[in-house]
Amino acid sequence: MIGYVTLGTNDLDKARAYYDALLGELGAKRLMELEENGFTLYGVDMTTPSIAITAPYNGQAAQPGNGNMVALQMQERGQVDSFYKKGIELGGSDEGAPGLRGDDGPMAFYAAYFRDPDGNKLCAFRVGPA
Repeated sequence: MIGYVTLGTNDLDKARAYYDALLGELGAKRLMELEENGFTLYGVDMTTPSIAITAPYNGQAAQPGNGNMVALQMQERGQVDSFYKKGIELGGSDEGAPGLRGDDGPMAFYAAYFRDPDGNKLCAFRVGPA
């Protein structure tokens, strides 16, 4: 259902370096770059949901949305931990360290929250038992 999510940036070079390294952890790479506006699409391939970064089309400063977040599903809890750690190491900021939210079990929700250098909120999560 979702094709891609777009995140605004005020420093395209810095955002590209951040997402090159961060999304590379998931096997994603740049799939498309439009230099006229900086639109850069990241994904595993063109048939799966992707994340794009770009300067806002209206030419005004990018601002993170209040209540907006991109949640990325991980295959195991250790991947949540390492993705969160990488996001912070690359210059992101903590919004909630990795951990179990609620009860453990078959529908356990294990997640970590952080913001990229532009303030866009990301979540890495795993549903299910350890």
